[in-house]
Amino acid sequence: MRCLFLCMALLLSACEVDVQQSAPNVRVDQAMGGQHDAGFARAFKARTFQFPQDHGAHPEFATEWWYLTGNLQSEEGRRFGYQLTLFRVGLHPGKVKQDSTWRTHQVYMGHLAVSDIDDTRHYSAERFARAAAGLAGARAAPFEVWLGSWSIRGGSETFPITVSAQQENFGLSLQLHSGEKPMVLQGERGLSRKSATPGNASYYYSYTRLPTDGELRIGDTLYTIEGDSWMDREWSSSALDKDQAGWDWFALQLDDSREVMFYQLRNKQGGAHAFSSGKLVEKNGRAITLKPDQVKLTATRFWLAEDGTRYPVDWRLQVSDYQLDLQVQALIDNQLMDHTVHYWEGAVDVTGSHTGKGYLELSGYDNRE
Repeated sequence: MRCLFLCMALLLSACEVDVQQSAPNVRVDQAMGGQHDAGFARAFKARTFQFPQDHGAHPEFATEWWYLTGNLQSEEGRRFGYQLTLFRVGLHPGKVKQDSTWRTHQVYMGHLAVSDIDDTRHYSAERFARAAAGLAGARAAPFEVWLGSWSIRGGSETFPITVSAQQENFGLSLQLHSGEKPMVLQGERGLSRKSATPGNASYYYSYTRLPTDGELRIGDTLYTIEGDSWMDREWSSSALDKDQAGWDWFALQLDDSREVMFYQLRNKQGGAHAFSSGKLVEKNGRAITLKPDQVKLTATRFWLAEDGTRYPVDWRLQVSDYQLDLQVQALIDNQLMDHTVHYWEGAVDVTGSHTGKGYLELSGYDNRE
C-alpha cells in the first residue's frame, strides 16, 4: 500500500529535475482518492497476471509504482536501511498525439532514501521527469524502469535485478536475487480492495524476500553490503475512499524465514478500517490471508516531527491465530520522507515472540493542509 502524487506535472519542465524542499504539499487522502479521469481503467475484479508483461507499465491505469525497501549490513557490521520507489502518474487517459518527442501523458516521480543506523542519519531525495525523450519510462522485456540516472533493471528472466541510484551525498548500486520465495499475489488473487466502493482497489503483487548485495555510498565512503530486500508492485486508478485518511503498512522479514505484510487503513477519526488486510508468508512460500479481526495493532511510542505531527514509530503487532506477538521498533526515529507528500518510512527491528527486520510506512498523519 503506497503513496501517490497527482500534481507532479506542475513541477516539470522539459527535462529531468531534482526537488528538495520546493514542491507543493499534497494530502495523502486527496492524492489517493477516487477523483481520477473517468477514462482510466479501474480494478474491479481479479485478473490473470501475465509475466513479464505485468512487470512493465500499465498506462491505462492512472497510477502505479515499483517499490523497493530493504535492510542491509556492511562487511564491518554497519547497518543500513534503504528505499527506492519509482512512480508513474497518468495525466490523461488514452494515447498521446505523436507530433512531438516531448508530448506525453505520463509523469514519473522517484523517492530515494538511505538510513545510516549506526550514525542515526536519514538521507532522502525526490526527482521528477516526464516520460518523453528517454527521460523516464518502463518496459517489460527486458524489464527496466528508469527516471534519469535512477533505474531498476532486470534481465530476460527478470532476476537478478540491478538497482542504481546516486545522489551527491549518498547512493546505491545493488543486485537483487530471486531467492527461494515465490511471488505473492496480495488481496484476492492480486486484487487488493481498499473499500466497499467498486473500483477502489489495486492490482498488487510482492516479492517478500530478495537476497541483496552490492555497494552503498555515504559521502565519499563506499560500503560493501548484503541483506534482504522487499519489492512491491501496484497499480490502480483510485484507492482511498472518502472516509479514509491513510494507513500503517508493515513489511516484516522474520528470522524463521516467514514474512508478514499488513496494512491497517485508518478512517478520518483515527480508527482501523474494515478493509485493512495482509498476508503471512510461510517458509515454503504459501501465503495466508490476514483479516483485520485477526491482527491487533497497538502503537507503543510516538515521535514528534518539527511540524508537530506525531508518528507512531513503535508498535505491538499480535496475530494470536499464528502465535505472533511482535514488537516493531524504529531503528531511527526521524525517517521522515519530507517531500511533496509527507510520510514516514523507515527500517525497523522486530523482537518479541519472533525476531527479524523490516520496513514500516506511516501515511496520512501530516498536520499540514
